[in-house]
Amino acid sequence: MKNSIAIDGPVASGKTVVGRLLARRLGYKILDTGLMYRAITWQALEDYVDFEDSTSVVLLLQKHKLDVAFDDEGQAAIRIDGQDVTKHLRLQSVEQMVSRIARIREVRDAMVALQRNIGRQGQVVMVGRDIGTIVLPDAKVKVYLTAAVEERARRRHTEMENLGMRIKYKQVLRDLEQRDSLDFKREIAPLRPAEDATEVVTDGLNVEDVVERVVSLLGKRK
Repeated sequence: MKNSIAIDGPVASGKTVVGRLLARRLGYKILDTGLMYRAITWQALEDYVDFEDSTSVVLLLQKHKLDVAFDDEGQAAIRIDGQDVTKHLRLQSVEQMVSRIARIREVRDAMVALQRNIGRQGQVVMVGRDIGTIVLPDAKVKVYLTAAVEERARRRHTEMENLGMRIKYKQVLRDLEQRDSLDFKREIAPLRPAEDATEVVTDGLNVEDVVERVVSLLGKRK
């Protein structure tokens, strides 16, 4: 885990795009761990599972096998029972329900175990909400990205429109504020920066600026 990079932060803080560009620059693998929780959420929707019944959700982990496969460029595909489900994981229905899945202890324990196994292989940029605090506490570099909620809502609204989703900005903002509340206040692995993480506020910064900041941190920790 020593040569892995942990990037945490709230929704639409820039984690995924920064992580992807950073991994490409370093020749590392890139894993957005949020997609793993989204995959379970998608499968729960497919199986018509009651999201209020945590036991039924946990049974999904026994019924279906989730794994991660990396291509030659280090890009991750999230698979369930051998099927690549990555293309389904940005659906609005998944977006609305994933926080309920992520707060179930048994689900988090299973996902953290898989993520740590990937981290042990080294040379990976791992993106999420509990990477520096829980998943990879020994990561070489830990970064916590954040931005004002209005800026993050604007980014997410643009992303959703580019995916063909018709939704108003105010609705995106309300959904994001609710998601923030769940992430920050949840009992299990709440979203917070690791004590030794470098916090980067991404308002007004372009992606390349943020990537350069993280690369500079790598140089300081050699």
